[in-house]
Amino acid sequence: MADNPLVNSPIADAVAAAQVSVTAEAPAQAVASLYQLASHVTGLSLQNAVHGQQTLNPLSTAVVSKAVQLIMAIGG
Repeated sequence: MADNPLVNSPIADAVAAAQVSVTAEAPAQAVASLYQLASHVTGLSLQNAVHGQQTLNPLSTAVVSKAVQLIMAIGG
């Protein structure tokens, strides 16, 4: 680096090294964020599926009991 009385050379070198480090780590952090987001979305979709099944259980019981009631009414 050229000698400049307004810029401290070791500090300028440290800033340049930090910028290189941040630039080099950015793709890995982006992929890690993507993996974390994908796993979170997968977990939420599984929770929604379980909730949907649990919500349909009382409805299916009511449908079966009504069907049995209608079948029993045919014979009488």
